[in-house]
Amino acid sequence: MPDRNAPAFLAARSARRGRGAFSLIELLVVIGVIVLLAGMSFPAMTAIKIAQARSRARAELTHIETAIETYKTKLGFYPPDNAPNWTANQLYYELMGTRLTTIGGQQAYQTLDGSAQIATSAFPAAFPGGKVTGFMNTSKAGAGDDAPIAVKFLTGLKAAQFLAATSPVTSTVLGVSMAGSPLFTGPNNGEIVPYGYNSSDLQRLHNPKSFDLWVDIIAGGKTNRISNWSTRPIFVYYTSLATSYP
Repeated sequence: MPDRNAPAFLAARSARRGRGAFSLIELLVVIGVIVLLAGMSFPAMTAIKIAQARSRARAELTHIETAIETYKTKLGFYPPDNAPNWTANQLYYELMGTRLTTIGGQQAYQTLDGSAQIATSAFPAAFPGGKVTGFMNTSKAGAGDDAPIAVKFLTGLKAAQFLAATSPVTSTVLGVSMAGSPLFTGPNNGEIVPYGYNSSDLQRLHNPKSFDLWVDIIAGGKTNRISNWSTRPIFVYYTSLATSYP
């Protein structure tokens, strides 16, 4: 039986133990590899999230496009805009359909589904420029049997696709929600980015036979413009979302 206290036996046992443990250098190498892999995967994950957000914005924009075209087919004209205040538009009310009524002693328009209402006295603040004085797709109380009847063209909206903005007055707008996203920011504290819409300014229209519809979502300081005149995001720079228009 070997002497367990012999120098040769102790050296062999120490060597066996040494082969089962990591040295400090080996640990540092492993940690470095992990950090490197994490650094390589983060940009890839960020790119995936950006692509998903772009895809969602594109799908929602197409949904609204379809509603606008259905509006045109039914009424014979495209919903009016509020040029040049492109994002302060009345699309939500036009596509949802409204009825002219009295609320709290004031003349007001209310959407057919009751999701939004706006007093006529609030129009100048909600739709600056004085161009919007009423809605085309509306039913008027007390009108004759031959009076136009409002139609709801936009269905299946998610709660994140419209917002009752309260400044300067309560008015509902269509937009793309980026709430809670660490990648994107926008107006209204990043909650929702409103759509720009042009159906009247022929000098600016990219689609002169129809309309322009777009939304700007910002990632890493870059503005991704999702539009109905380009299949790919357009990177733009602007100082004012309301007036920005290529």
